[in-house]
Amino acid sequence: MPLKEGTPAPDFSLPDQNGDMHSLAQYRGRKVVLYFYPRDNTPGCTKQACGFAERNSRFKELDTVILGVSRDSAASHLRFQEKFSLPFTLLSDPELAAHRAYDVIQPKKTPQGIREGTLRSAFLIDENGILVKALPGVKAADNPEEMLELVKGLA
Repeated sequence: MPLKEGTPAPDFSLPDQNGDMHSLAQYRGRKVVLYFYPRDNTPGCTKQACGFAERNSRFKELDTVILGVSRDSAASHLRFQEKFSLPFTLLSDPELAAHRAYDVIQPKKTPQGIREGTLRSAFLIDENGILVKALPGVKAADNPEEMLELVKGLA
């Protein structure tokens, strides 16, 4: 079932690139940009992550946390973060619990057949944990600026 804007965003508990646990609840009082991406170190995912990194200081000025989520391991996230000097948290969701809660899993055709894949999506969550905007199927290159403009609209 798709998430409804104006309702509480689903909470989660996921490890970051260093193995530290994060939940949405711990970010109450701050806005959160939560984005789901398919894989570390792929062209689109790198472009999106670097776009968020370039705008990180502007998000911080607006008291907004960026959290990237994929099914990759914490070790993969750490390599990805270090390689591109990403100044924000990457969360590992190999069991796809948060992916399912945010309805970002879709069947995808691969040479091996149909398998579950991540629909590149982004969510803006306000200081009270309410889902302000859900953007399924975003474009990697455009999403960081798109999210920054949405956050500015809340300021």
